Amino acid sequence: MFTDLALGALGHPRDLPTALELAARHGFGGVDPDVGHLRGLRSRTQVQELADDLTSRGLRWGIGGLPVSLTAAPAVFAEQLAALPQVAEILAAAGVGAVGTWVKPMDDALTYRRNWRLHVGRLALVAGVLDDAGIRLGLEYVGPKTFWSTERFPFVHTLAELRELIADAGAGNVGVILDTYHWYTAGETPADLRALTASDIISVDLNDARDDRERDEQQDQDRRLPGTTGVIDLSGFVDVLVELGYDGPVKAEPFLSTLAERPVDDVLAEVSDLLDRALAPAQELSRS
Repeated sequence: MFTDLALGALGHPRDLPTALELAARHGFGGVDPDVGHLRGLRSRTQVQELADDLTSRGLRWGIGGLPVSLTAAPAVFAEQLAALPQVAEILAAAGVGAVGTWVKPMDDALTYRRNWRLHVGRLALVAGVLDDAGIRLGLEYVGPKTFWSTERFPFVHTLAELRELIADAGAGNVGVILDTYHWYTAGETPADLRALTASDIISVDLNDARDDRERDEQQDQDRRLPGTTGVIDLSGFVDVLVELGYDGPVKAEPFLSTLAERPVDDVLAEVSDLLDRALAPAQELSRS
C-alpha cells in the first residue's frame, strides 16, 4: 500500500504539478491524477513530461475521476461516453491505471430495479471503453443513512450490493473503492471485507467519524481525519487489507471544512503522519 494525496478532498486544491511537488515534500507515495489537467495538455510530449516528473519524484498515480456521470440525462451520457476514448488514451499515455466514481445511493424517480438496470447497462459501456485502454474503473458505495434516505427510492449503499452490481455489469476491469466512513456507516465489519480479494480493490480512503453522533446520524460531508476520534475500527480495517495483500493507493478524504483554514503544509504534514501511522502494520510486514 502507498499513501496517496488528493488535495481537493483536504480543502486545498492545486494544479497537478504543484500537487506532485507537495506530495514529494511531505512523504506521500502517490498523487491522484487530475483528469481535467491531463485533458488540457496540448501534446503527448507534455503528457510524458508530467509522467516523468511523477516518476522522478518517486511517486505513483492514485485514481483519477471518471469524466462520465452514470446518472446523467441520456443525451449528456452519450456525449460524455463518446468523448471517453480520447480521454482514456491520454490517461493511458500518462501511465494512469484507474479512474473512479461514486454510485448515487438514491433516486426520486427510479425504483431500485429500474436504477439497477440503468447502472448495469451504462457500466458495461463505460468499462468497455476503459478496458480498451488498459484502465480499471473503481466504484464507491455511499453509506450514510442521512444521505441515501433523502430521496424516494434508496439504491446501492452497501458493499454487498455494490459487488452484485459489478458482477451483473460483467466487466472484468471494474472493482471497488473502499472507504472506512462508508464501511462504518453501512454497519459493516472486517468480515465483510474478507469476501474481497486484493484485485477487487481499486483504491482505499481512510476517514474517521464524529464522536458526538450515532452511526445513523453521521453526515456524508462531515467526516474526520483517520484515527483522530477512534469511532471507526481503523486497525481492523487495515489489518484485513494487509491479509488480502492489497498494494494500491490509500488516501484521506475527510471533507473537513476547517482544513481549508490552515496552511497547506501544516495540513499535509498532519495527514501524511496519520496515514503512515494507520498503515504501520503493512509497512512492518513489507520489512519482514
